Amino acid sequence: MKVRKAVIPAAGLGTRLLPNTKSIPKEMLPLVDKPVIQYIVEEAVSAGVEEILIITNRGKNPIEDYFDYAPDLEERLIADGKRDEARIVREVADMADVCFMRQKETKGLGHAIWRAKSFVGSEPFGVLLGDDIMLSEKPVLKQLVEAAEANNCSAIAVRQVPDELIVKYSSVKFEEQLGERVYRISDMNEKPTLEEKLSDYAILGRYVLTAGIFDILEHTAPGRNNEIQLTDGMKTLCHREPMCAVDFEGRRYDTGNLKGYLEAIIDFALKNKEAGDWLRQFIIDKAKSFGEV
Repeated sequence: MKVRKAVIPAAGLGTRLLPNTKSIPKEMLPLVDKPVIQYIVEEAVSAGVEEILIITNRGKNPIEDYFDYAPDLEERLIADGKRDEARIVREVADMADVCFMRQKETKGLGHAIWRAKSFVGSEPFGVLLGDDIMLSEKPVLKQLVEAAEANNCSAIAVRQVPDELIVKYSSVKFEEQLGERVYRISDMNEKPTLEEKLSDYAILGRYVLTAGIFDILEHTAPGRNNEIQLTDGMKTLCHREPMCAVDFEGRRYDTGNLKGYLEAIIDFALKNKEAGDWLRQFIIDKAKSFGEV
């Protein structure tokens, strides 16, 4: 199986980051030197994805504008002798074939993915949640693509989490180990109680799914919060065909909440060539001022 397409659901309202997200899509909030959504698109491209569909809703037009050409801006930058800046602006629009579709009703993540049926067709495809940023040597989606291609099945990203987090995510049931950090799974559940959890491994923000998910989602009844849950659809999918989980290498940041967003800013800034050394010294000096060093 070859993964050429990816879907990025970006239709959430961003209520955990209000009032910032009242007029700015949460996916467009800056993460050091570029918006959150660009890191996600770059990860998809690095995993070999050629075509990307971003699912939006009303108020998300800035995302579409960001991945479009800006000839007036480019001309002004070139006229001002800022050719490097003009090149960067053009590269954003050229990095992938990006198109958009609206989720006109807020019916949940599963419904958003179902909306991508006509874009995906019969191919396997990646899903990258618009909140989740991954920092890793090998792109996390690439890790999933390799596992999916090696085992000819869907693949989902998982990570062991404490009890206070497993109840907020989805847990999975392992059957057998297929390779290094790769496991066949047979079941999963959405936001389980501690008594319901299937393991300490939670599903976190990256997926490679077969097109079989679409017919399932079309007939999946609303679940928690009266929304069509992607996990409920994947649960049925893993009962019908093989599915594996990848205990991915890397760190995940939930930029949809303030603490996760701030953690991502600090860690990514520390890796930034221009700001990294300065920020590292600033943190050391600040800690000294608090009497911590």
